[in-house]
Amino acid sequence: MRINQSLWNKTSIAVLMLSLALAATPRASGEDRTVSTREAAELFAVLPDGASGPEGLTVGPDGNVYVATFGFNAAGPVTGLGQLYVFNRQGKLLRNVSVQSSSPHLLGIAFHPQTGALLVIDFGGGQVLRVDPFTGASSVFMTVTGSSGLNGITFDSAGNVYVSDSAQGIIWKTGANGGPGTAWVTDALLTTAGVPPFGANGVEFNHEETTLFVANTGNDAIVQIPVNNGTPEKPVVFVNSINGADGIAIDAHDNLWVAANQNDEIDVVSPTGKLLARLGDFEGLTRSGTPRGLLFPASPAFSGNGEFIYVTNLALDLRIFGLAEAVDSQWCAQVKHYTVSRIRTRFTPLGAGRD
Repeated sequence: MRINQSLWNKTSIAVLMLSLALAATPRASGEDRTVSTREAAELFAVLPDGASGPEGLTVGPDGNVYVATFGFNAAGPVTGLGQLYVFNRQGKLLRNVSVQSSSPHLLGIAFHPQTGALLVIDFGGGQVLRVDPFTGASSVFMTVTGSSGLNGITFDSAGNVYVSDSAQGIIWKTGANGGPGTAWVTDALLTTAGVPPFGANGVEFNHEETTLFVANTGNDAIVQIPVNNGTPEKPVVFVNSINGADGIAIDAHDNLWVAANQNDEIDVVSPTGKLLARLGDFEGLTRSGTPRGLLFPASPAFSGNGEFIYVTNLALDLRIFGLAEAVDSQWCAQVKHYTVSRIRTRFTPLGAGRD
């Protein structure tokens, strides 16, 4: 076939001009490309078959990851004792401990920074237990009054213990050695009529201990309680619109890392209330019924070296409580294997590198 020379020349010139134009077009820098890409949540550990949804999580002084289960699976509530699972830094299960004298419904857990005691919230029992992380032997650490919904736990530098009450809108306080809790703060901002029906949930102090931040799950809000020399002042809303604000972790810069259980993500919020990043996402289930990414994330905690943040995937189908369906309820109903995820903590803040 004979090619028209004039047409060939025109085509060659057009291709050359297009190539030059593409070469001259500025490309997004690596930083800019990162801005539009979420840091993925990777699988850290899978709980053994038969485990219920994991809720509470803490990293121990030994660097191991301690996980307590909420006592609900896709079929509804389970019976028996509450369960504690211990994983090493590589996500290998070291042991499964039955928490003695507990209900099956455990929530927040944490090691006391001064005494070293492992404290576990027994949501179903309305109490906080001191638990031996090897044998599961327990004793009562703190009791409260009323129809409680104890949920999150934190400490101040003096060793006092603070526990959120999702049902009564109270922050309870006791000393380092435990005892009956006293109502440190009671406020309507710590209650909710929303969905999920948990008011005060995750609790953390900023580093100067001038503010206690409290997640209100049903209100999609973070409440701040100003603290003046240990005395609480009137709570106010710090920030709104975190969909299902659950557990909180605070980094070295006083940024809040909040598990948004209804958005299947971790929201990173500055001390001024500015959204810095949204990390992780739900990516469906494997054929074996294991979540990919985050599914109803509940409790975050940083690794010892700060490289990762771990988070439990509660995968809770709200319909088992007679509540209206959430967008991920049908996915939660299909879960057969519950998981813990981790996310790398280095991220590019939203808008970084933009003009």
